[in-house]
Amino acid sequence: MSNSEAAPQVVLASQSPSRLSILRSAGVEPLVLPAGVDEDAEVATLDSPTPAETVQHLAHAKARAVVRQRRAEIPEHSLVIGGDSMLLLDGVLQGKPHTAEETIRRWERQRGKVAELITGHAVLYVGSADEENEEQAAAREPYVEVSTTRVHFADVSDRDIAAYAATGEPWECAGAFTLEALGGWFIERIEGDPSSVIGLSLPVIRRASAHFGYPVSSLWHRGALG
Repeated sequence: MSNSEAAPQVVLASQSPSRLSILRSAGVEPLVLPAGVDEDAEVATLDSPTPAETVQHLAHAKARAVVRQRRAEIPEHSLVIGGDSMLLLDGVLQGKPHTAEETIRRWERQRGKVAELITGHAVLYVGSADEENEEQAAAREPYVEVSTTRVHFADVSDRDIAAYAATGEPWECAGAFTLEALGGWFIERIEGDPSSVIGLSLPVIRRASAHFGYPVSSLWHRGALG
């Protein structure tokens, strides 16, 4: 559908600095509204989920939580973006390491290997109270999509692993690494979408925006438009 109304407000349902950086670098200045989600409890509601289903469910849960918990702060005509990423290594999903010790253990297992970084996306549309016609109701259907990128890890030395872990950078990163900062030294190559590895896939967000009737250029702030 085509949407001729004013540009939507993008709401980032995350406190991730990497996701915020991706959007800002791509010309979007989002309203950042994270909300509390018990990830373990959410996963426990699933029945034998695939890795993609697990990550997608968490992304959707985060977006829903923001709409439910912080609805009063969300402007009319907003796109609420929830995301979640995990690394699939040797058939097992890996979340954030949280500590230097766990970061070292992770890197000792993943160095020299190839893994898949799975990123779930859920984009919800928050309209106005008077949007009741059939077309507008259809536009409120969530857009969900999973992006998967293969990551080739370098055979990193024990010394570099310890030094990287000590920086604290990878502690709150899925897979215990960043692509855009110090962790980039230890990634030989990727196969897929680089923005997805950082935290959000720009192609996915473009498709979500189109799903709600907005060209992606309508999300850009004035400075990005020159």
